[in-house]
Amino acid sequence: MTSSPGWYRDPAEPSTQRYWDGEGWVGEPLPIDATPPPGPPAVSIVQAPKLPETPAPPTSPTFTPPTPIPTMPVKLTVPVRPHGFALASPGARFMARFIDILAVLVLNAVVNGWFVYRFMLDFGPYMQAVIKASQAGEDWAAITQPSQMRTLTLVITLLMTALWFAYEVPVTAQTGQTLGKRAMRIKVVRVESLEPLGFMRSWRRWNPLGLPTLLLSCCPPVTSALQALDVMFIPMDRLQRMALHDRSAGTYVVQLPEPVRLPDPQKGK
Repeated sequence: MTSSPGWYRDPAEPSTQRYWDGEGWVGEPLPIDATPPPGPPAVSIVQAPKLPETPAPPTSPTFTPPTPIPTMPVKLTVPVRPHGFALASPGARFMARFIDILAVLVLNAVVNGWFVYRFMLDFGPYMQAVIKASQAGEDWAAITQPSQMRTLTLVITLLMTALWFAYEVPVTAQTGQTLGKRAMRIKVVRVESLEPLGFMRSWRRWNPLGLPTLLLSCCPPVTSALQALDVMFIPMDRLQRMALHDRSAGTYVVQLPEPVRLPDPQKGK
């Protein structure tokens, strides 16, 4: 997580505030309305109990008291509740991402459709030549791809990445919700407050997932591996449910409560 160090509301206990050192919560909590010190909390030292003084035998070595041991940062033991909200479940997050992928594919069908069509016109004859050479026992790797096909692959990849960026980054910066997140009633929030993420922070959050898409034109397995590595931390991190892109931007994904439905006065009559 790259959120700057400072005193923030404690996600595990919103009525208190604690110091975030950039990697974890340290020190003891303070009441939310208390004025914190200008820097990190003082590290408390565990003093060794005072032993009664006894004369040492003439031949025994001089007694050396144990070195004081500083206290370790407090570790989370229960799931956090950022700003009083429950964390979104992995299932809700994956379903929201699936909906977003479908939405981006629809955009690509509209914007990228012509380039994909032109690509398939070259790809069909090329694959036929490769299959024929392979069946004949010839060196199919010597068959050269049409130069236009390589150019179209690059154009399709760039447009795909740009469409994903345009679909996700601006709306996440303003509302914290894409189409998929709205459908699943989940939202991206800052670690330290409920203020909108802002464009640069939303961009930083998108980068670990979005930028590997640029490698699709040359090495698709690398793209899949990087994106899988990013999201695998969601089910593994049971206390904060943070993917790598959440840690890079200092964000949580929370589950919004169900809307309160007031009774219809007409039905009561």
